[in-house]
Order: sequence, then structure tokens, then C-alpha cells
Amino acid sequence: MMLKIGVPSKGRLMEKTFQWFGTRGIAMRQTGNDREYSGAVDGIDGVELVLLSAGEIPRELSAGRIHLGVTGSDLVRDKLADWPAQVAELAPLGFGHADLVLAVPAAWIDVDTLDDLDAAAAAFRATHGHRLRIATKYHRLVRDFLTKNGVADYQLVDSQGATEGTVKNLTAEAIADITSTGETLRANHLKVLSDGLIHQSQAVLFLARAADWGPQNRATLATLCTRLGLTTPANL
Repeated sequence: MMLKIGVPSKGRLMEKTFQWFGTRGIAMRQTGNDREYSGAVDGIDGVELVLLSAGEIPRELSAGRIHLGVTGSDLVRDKLADWPAQVAELAPLGFGHADLVLAVPAAWIDVDTLDDLDAAAAAFRATHGHRLRIATKYHRLVRDFLTKNGVADYQLVDSQGATEGTVKNLTAEAIADITSTGETLRANHLKVLSDGLIHQSQAVLFLARAADWGPQNRATLATLCTRLGLTTPANL
């Protein structure tokens, strides 16, 4: 039985993950061509590399089909209900930084805070007869954040494309999306609410609680954690 590590299958997240492990003496590499999504691990026995999309990794961790996985902290929190019961954070990796933020049209000069947004949403519904629409890919995170902060009279609109363009395209009045510099938001005449930071995301190495943690995989995990300079979780 091999200990399986899920890693993003392309782009900077894959490169940075390979680099992070590589500097700690564990070499990861892609095998075959870019479309085969297969890989290998050198420098430690009993470990298998599984290349997946970053969005698939939370689901595979939850199901226990992989033992460890590297993905954004935002994706785990959004895709997994009660995520701490399903995964453990072994280590923040220090890359893949992005903020999930709530943004409204820059022209809304009277809307700067969540309280302002709540008032604007109530006025919008009274005027238009339907709830103010917020476009996002992150439904659980955004809904929990707005509920916690007392914002009502809104509806979430699913956006799997360019979320920043939904306001200009008149399919939403506000958005909640990931940003690293804010340039795209400004280019689309949007501003972040002053208290609209929902989550500061980065790449994290997660452990799946539901995976097979028999004696062999526990031993491999202990060796791996030692090599990576991490503490082995006590209660799997």
C-alpha cells in the first residue's frame, strides 16, 4: 500500500509544490506528456504522486482516496462542509497567496462596509422587487461570511467564468472573488469593501482523515514528516 500525495496537475501551483518538496530532499516530477497527469517521487520509499486539478483535491481528500494533498485553503473551506473533521492542515506552503473579497461597483460611493451593503441590499429589493445578486464561485464561504456579518436580502449567483465581468454584463450587482493584486477589479470599476476580506488563501499541505492509515502508511508518513520538518499528527 502506497501513501498517495495529490498535487495540482499544472501551472505555477504544480511548479511551486515540486520546488517546495524538492528543497527538502523529495523530488517530484511529471512523467509522460502534459496530458497524462502521471508523476513520480524520488528520495523516499512508499510514496506515490497523483496529479489532479486543484479543485479535485479537496474531494479526493474527503473521500480518503489520497492521503495527503496540496491545494488552496479557500477550496478546502468552500468545498468541504465541516472541513476540520475531514482534513488536517499539515503545513502552509507559503505560495499561492490570494484574497477572497467582496467587491461592489466603484460608483456606489455610499457603500463602503458590510453594514452599508446590507442597507443597499434592502433598498435594492424594495426598489426592484428581487434580491441583490452577488456572483461567486465560493458559495459556502461567502454565505457563511455574510450570515456571520448580518447581511440579508441577497442571492448568490453561480459564476464559473470571469466573475469580475458579471456586474458590467448586468448579471450581478456585486461579486465575491479571489484577487491577488486587485488590478482586475479596478479595471472592471469595482472596489473591495473596507471590511470585505472573506478569506486569505494560500497553498496548504492537507492530510485526509478518512484515508487508510494502516501501520505501513503511518510509518511512511512519519518518515515523510521528519524529512519535511513537520510534526506527525498524533490522532489519525
